[in-house]
Amino acid sequence: MTSKKVAKPTLLAGGNPQIAKADGDAPVQAYVAAMPGWKSDAGRRIDNLITSAVPNVRKAVRWNSPFYGIEGQGWFVSYHVFTRYIKVTFLNGRSLCPVPPGSGKDKDARWVDVYEGELDEKQMVRWIRQAAALPGWRGF
Repeated sequence: MTSKKVAKPTLLAGGNPQIAKADGDAPVQAYVAAMPGWKSDAGRRIDNLITSAVPNVRKAVRWNSPFYGIEGQGWFVSYHVFTRYIKVTFLNGRSLCPVPPGSGKDKDARWVDVYEGELDEKQMVRWIRQAAALPGWRGF
């Protein structure tokens, strides 16, 4: 029996894994496994926090980032790898309490940058539960 070697995903700028657009848990797990260094463990923890807090969560990879949503409601959170941190974006984060600290051009999205050893799991779960209860983003 010949075993097929699976190519490791290419890491883009900042170490973000290049994963093809796809729906389901498998592409998200491929993304998490390809996250470099400490970020892979943090990505696994973030994925576990989301799936534990929102058991019926829908997963996908779009734009080289995992997205999580509720069927029929849209997407509520995604994350992306940068050189020194993981950016966790709540797509309707402006409505969360407390509001996550990061903001930009999108009037509704807010994010938190997670640095090595700084994942506040309790706060992350509070935001995840709040975000999952809101109407999500339906951009794709």
